[in-house]
Amino acid sequence: MKRINLIIIACLALAQTLSAQTPAEPKKVSREEVKSVRKGNKDYRKQNYKEAEIEYRKALVADSTSVAGNYNLASTLYNRQDYENATKFIETAASQVSARSADVHFNAGDIALAKEDWGRAMDEFKKSLLENPSDVAAKENYQYAKMKKKEQDDQDQNNNQNKDNQDQNQDQNKDNQENNQDQNKDNQDQNQD
Repeated sequence: MKRINLIIIACLALAQTLSAQTPAEPKKVSREEVKSVRKGNKDYRKQNYKEAEIEYRKALVADSTSVAGNYNLASTLYNRQDYENATKFIETAASQVSARSADVHFNAGDIALAKEDWGRAMDEFKKSLLENPSDVAAKENYQYAKMKKKEQDDQDQNNNQNKDNQDQNQDQNKDNQENNQDQNKDNQDQNQD
């Protein structure tokens, strides 16, 4: 019996200590937002992205700062290949979230990959890896984006060199044509004399 009383007293002391540490007041969530997000999640799992988009937008009408609404809408828009709007909503979610920021940055990186924005993809996967260093998929995607960025940079450099060579050849051809015209004119003048 004494042991039970000691456990109860310890629990009460712990409860009092924990209640003294008042955490930040959580954001009140509206029923409409929760209902719409849940329905959207069901539609998303069924790959009914158009209906999911409608539900997530309803959630955002109820609360425009809904992290779940913004994050899930971005994922839905990504699956519908609407990358511009997906970027907008994932950025909104990223500005509102800290606990799921690795996921948010990972999805932002995926969107950037789909848009072939290799530099942005690298940045987003790097941010994701800073939050979750053990994420193998983020590491692989970062390496892929890095490789594609290097290929793009090399191709751009080759294109610039080819353009420079082409410009140089055009200038040289123009000079040769002018020289030939001058020579032809001199020959005609000499023939006339």
